[in-house]
Amino acid sequence: MTTILSGKPVAEEIKKRAAGITEKLKDRGITPALAILRVGERKDDIAYENAVSKRCEGIGVCVKKIFMPADVPETEFFDRLNDICNDDKVHGILMFQPLPSHIDSEKARRMIPPGKDVDGATGESLTGVFTGTDVGFAPCTAQAAMEILKYYNIDIKGKNAVVIGRSLVVGRPVACMLLQEDATVTVCHSKTPDVAAVSMQADIIIAASGQMESINESFLSNDRQQTIIDVGIAWNEEKNKLCGDVDFEAVENKVHALTPVPGGVGTVTNTVLLLHVAEAAEKMR
Repeated sequence: MTTILSGKPVAEEIKKRAAGITEKLKDRGITPALAILRVGERKDDIAYENAVSKRCEGIGVCVKKIFMPADVPETEFFDRLNDICNDDKVHGILMFQPLPSHIDSEKARRMIPPGKDVDGATGESLTGVFTGTDVGFAPCTAQAAMEILKYYNIDIKGKNAVVIGRSLVVGRPVACMLLQEDATVTVCHSKTPDVAAVSMQADIIIAASGQMESINESFLSNDRQQTIIDVGIAWNEEKNKLCGDVDFEAVENKVHALTPVPGGVGTVTNTVLLLHVAEAAEKMR
């Protein structure tokens, strides 16, 4: 029978870790602070901003919201960003992307100090992940996948792990994080000839291709106790519900363990961001 790897208890455990750090810092007169930088009024950005703010308030993290209209002059945008980057009372920066086309997004990412890059969006933070060094923070979704594996005591060391997807947000960083835990890692992508055949050899599958319900029973092996971490999330118009990269109904009861969508990786991702803010404040104290 398949074990459903719910994200809720994982998120609660991470929340407790973050709250513990926050409480210790407050005893020293330090309040961790997250600056949320939003340009324009995309509804999904606003919804995420509100969700993050609520979670931050729940553990005593101060939130500073910086809003600019979509037509803000580029010079004004960079002046505001520079102020945030140099504000000693701001410990973490969450910058919503994509930015409007008239703003140099790459320049904006480079400006954020790795110590404040709690979303793991900068090149320096990724360098830290790829080299296994304590520089910046891992992308939240990639870390969320690893947190789930560890919380449920899924054995990683020496196991075959297949990562489907090679993005800088999930695929590549989570592959490096699995390597650091002594897994043998294969990264599959759109040019891999037979992803299903490769996946059949996996003990752990990280589904991060962005292709809704593209992973089905043909990716599974009958003689392996496989674990699938489904990173994808998209609205399925036909089924009128959120779905992941994995066809849940097709693989359920055919694998050892599986994350649901929704209620899996996404639930943990937001809480990882809070942990990063607390850790950033702890490092800067």
